[in-house]
Amino acid sequence: MEMEIYPDREMLFLQLANLIASELSDFLRREGRATLCVPGGTTPGPVFDTLSGVDLDWANVAVVLNDERWVAEDSPRSNTRLLRERLLKGRAAKARFLPLYAPGHEVPEEAVPALEDGLRPHLPISVLLLGMGADMHTASLFPGADRLAEALSSTPRLILPMRAEGAGEPRVTLTAPVLRAAIKVHVLITGADKRAAIEKAATLPIEKAPIRAVLDQAVVHWAE
Repeated sequence: MEMEIYPDREMLFLQLANLIASELSDFLRREGRATLCVPGGTTPGPVFDTLSGVDLDWANVAVVLNDERWVAEDSPRSNTRLLRERLLKGRAAKARFLPLYAPGHEVPEEAVPALEDGLRPHLPISVLLLGMGADMHTASLFPGADRLAEALSSTPRLILPMRAEGAGEPRVTLTAPVLRAAIKVHVLITGADKRAAIEKAATLPIEKAPIRAVLDQAVVHWAE
């Protein structure tokens, strides 16, 4: 684990956005395409605000979430809604969005195979940005979740439904093999509690600290 420490959150958000933009630009120049995978939640919002205005060949960038709650896009709980409001606008509106939710399906199990088919052509992920909860979960890989062991295994599955105590709605999440296969991996955390948690995670079994699935290859970006 490599950790980058910033003097304040404003500097963190700006420099991380610029770094991600630079990495995407490199992939676009070398390969003609790139896949950006990002978290939901409010913390990365300022990063998205900056990225949305960057002059990139967004038409050749595919954007996918790390995970999604199984709720309609107009729900305030929807990660997709946040992404459309903060990232997929301005110049970045031209990006190709790969959904992790399918309307018309009451449970994610019905839709996951088709969602996997949509994601598969855009792998591996070029640039992966993750968050982490105080419980050391990342994406929807929650300690104690019903399919955590499968998601952390060498499963060929790209996306799995996930249910966990305290997670609220059923969710879908990218599996650990998909996350580990990303070429550039960044973890964004803020506050003393998250820094303590991620340092503790390095000493725990992966089942208790699922963020460990990517820690060996990640750059952690932190500010108080």
